[in-house]
Amino acid sequence: MCGNNMSVPLLADAVTVSGAERETAAVIFLHGLGDTGHSWAEALSSIRLPYVKYICPHAPRIPVTLNMKMVMPSWFDLMGLTPDAPEDEAGIKKAAESIKAIIEHEVKNGIPPNRIILGGFSQGGALSLYTALTCQHQLAGIVALSCWLPLHKAFPQAASNGVNKDIAILQCHGEMDPMIPVRFGALTAEKLKSVVSPAKVQFKTYPGVMHNSCPQEMMAVKEFIEKLLPRI
Repeated sequence: MCGNNMSVPLLADAVTVSGAERETAAVIFLHGLGDTGHSWAEALSSIRLPYVKYICPHAPRIPVTLNMKMVMPSWFDLMGLTPDAPEDEAGIKKAAESIKAIIEHEVKNGIPPNRIILGGFSQGGALSLYTALTCQHQLAGIVALSCWLPLHKAFPQAASNGVNKDIAILQCHGEMDPMIPVRFGALTAEKLKSVVSPAKVQFKTYPGVMHNSCPQEMMAVKEFIEKLLPRI
């Protein structure tokens, strides 16, 4: 695999879990607010497939309005966590472009777009939804954990190129999530059904789970990846 990672800023220091054999597919996974790519690289290693490459970039450190302007890893600024909170439109679009650059890099290096899954948790899941739905490439699927669709009022028009109107989406949410209530997740699932083929949206909820993941959820993620990225 050739290609210069330095030309894609987020790839230069991303945590990459390489395949144990020839890599024919990739999962790009985005962490949540204040986290780094390391925790998800570890979680994905436990469900890894030997022919899949897992890329977990780190968000840049920026001041976050929601957290009293504290500087922390964040894909874009957050003003609030309700469906009607103001949003950092420019920041969201800029972050999406930086993730699209990673997708572009993988495609140039021989992994076809329909063998790439984009996913994330919380703010990272939100960005993965926005990025995949506005991407020019036809991707394999989206894993959206404990999250929402940013700039939701802009859809379905924002996805007007229609390339990903049949994309498979696995959305998971803890039923006891105090940060992003499961109701917000359910509203997001309904919105997504107006953007892509409704039958392609799976929304799974987990009793007793707060704003984190659980083993059952990780098994659902594994099954989703295996189904969409079979060995070739």
